[in-house]
Amino acid sequence: MKYTLNFLLLLGVLFVAGCGEEDYEFGEILAPTNLELTTDILGQDDNNPNGDGSGQVTFVAKADDAITYQFSFSDGTTEIAPSGRLTKRFTQVGLNTYGVTVVASGTAGVASTLTTEVTVNSTFSDEEAFAFLTGDGTKTWYWAADEPGHLGVGQNDGNVEANYFANYYQAVPFEKDGAGESLCLYQDELVFSNQDGRLFFELNNGGQTYFNTAYQGVAGGSAGFDFCYDFEVSDDPQLVNFSPSESVVVDNGVAGQTRGTQMTFTDGGFMSYYIGQSTYEILSITENRLVVRAVQENNAELAWYHIFSSTKPEPGGGGNVDDTDYTTLVWSDEFNTDGAPDPSKWGYNTGTGNNGWGNGESQYYTDRPDNVAVENGNLRITLKKENFSGQEYTSSRIVTENKYEFTYGRIDIRAQLPEGGGTWPALWMLGEDYATNTWPGCGEIDIMEHVGNQQNTLFSSLHLPGNSGGNAVTQRTTVPTISSEFHVFSAIWSPETIRFFVDDELYHTFANDASLPFNDDFFLIFNVAIGGNFGGQIDPAFVESSMLVDYVRVYQ
Repeated sequence: MKYTLNFLLLLGVLFVAGCGEEDYEFGEILAPTNLELTTDILGQDDNNPNGDGSGQVTFVAKADDAITYQFSFSDGTTEIAPSGRLTKRFTQVGLNTYGVTVVASGTAGVASTLTTEVTVNSTFSDEEAFAFLTGDGTKTWYWAADEPGHLGVGQNDGNVEANYFANYYQAVPFEKDGAGESLCLYQDELVFSNQDGRLFFELNNGGQTYFNTAYQGVAGGSAGFDFCYDFEVSDDPQLVNFSPSESVVVDNGVAGQTRGTQMTFTDGGFMSYYIGQSTYEILSITENRLVVRAVQENNAELAWYHIFSSTKPEPGGGGNVDDTDYTTLVWSDEFNTDGAPDPSKWGYNTGTGNNGWGNGESQYYTDRPDNVAVENGNLRITLKKENFSGQEYTSSRIVTENKYEFTYGRIDIRAQLPEGGGTWPALWMLGEDYATNTWPGCGEIDIMEHVGNQQNTLFSSLHLPGNSGGNAVTQRTTVPTISSEFHVFSAIWSPETIRFFVDDELYHTFANDASLPFNDDFFLIFNVAIGGNFGGQIDPAFVESSMLVDYVRVYQ
């Protein structure tokens, strides 16, 4: 048996003043009247007047001339219910009384309100998960970026064989370090705290959030793909409520697929990657690892999976143990003869490469001395702001294609990089069969990439089928003097691994094997680009900057 409590509106009606002769735009302005609120506490009977402990309450609001209803609760949550019907689960453990305010809105924004209270018993708790999340009182969590599948998506339906894991897509380790549009993700800090026995959450996003493309409008964006947008999050801790999970994974009834606890973040809180959702199901949790699942708010067919760690992973680990080194110098250019680069060693790629070399870049590559020359013991590649063949910038791109190509070895390049917003210098290698084995099938090894919009950050990447462009296998490190001093950028490339160094410090290891495109001849490419999908926004004040290369040496 259940009891129904009825509350009749005996309160004042709030009116929004019209605008005189402009009232006709709204037609007749009608304030909702006869507002009623019906409250049904699940499991309520003579023995359990405050419910069965689930904390679940169904509210039904009705009013004449109402268009929509908004419910506000004293636990800090607010919900919109156009039909007036709302089911809510109160999760504070114990017997608690909550304030409830319903606002019925009519034409032109006029509204009527009703306020009451409801007392509900909730017995659900997950003390272990609470303790894991908060540690000794406050605990910070990070993306487990070193784990495969730390970000993933899968189906959300009744298929018990596939609806509990990311079967559509799983990010590879440090994948989102691969391009400027996603770099903000791994910087996020998710802070949970125990405040007087209640769970609170803060997202420290550094001013940017990684948005699912379906929600780019929330951030005022238009990239058309997942992107890091400037986005302010609340400075105030947000209450997090526990409740029993209500998902297809729970319905599977298979032990070990879910913990059975879901977290609901108040005030629109979310766990780093923006998918329009504030409710996350805890699939598993330990002292140092958290796995959650959330259904994309505007697409109920998709479930996203996040893996977090209480220790922030750092690039540089992974791969096979490999101490291979190469010590016999087989090819080099010391750039000791002034003039054009040695034509026996270097050729040029000129022009725009068909729409910005495939990356939306803004430069025109030339072989002019203004853009490329050897002088004072260095190769100089200069990026300049000037109108040339329909482009606003000029630069140069030199290659060893058909002059020197090799498989495996140690490559050392001593260079000082340009600076300026939008600049994008690179020292890299491309598979020589690219004409017949189209990119990324031919493979690409980026020994050094840098972008002026992230001045002190050095990147190294591998592009291959399944991991290319913004999805490349990338890691990064910090080099504070990257544009003011020379540094040695190195790669040791063997059949087992490709390892990347700066000034002999290892920071990235990639496991190579015979199935990958990194076991045939490659050639060297040196260039300085500007703009594009990694270079990013160009500083309008940019005029000119150069990359200087002291030497390049190949050992086998």
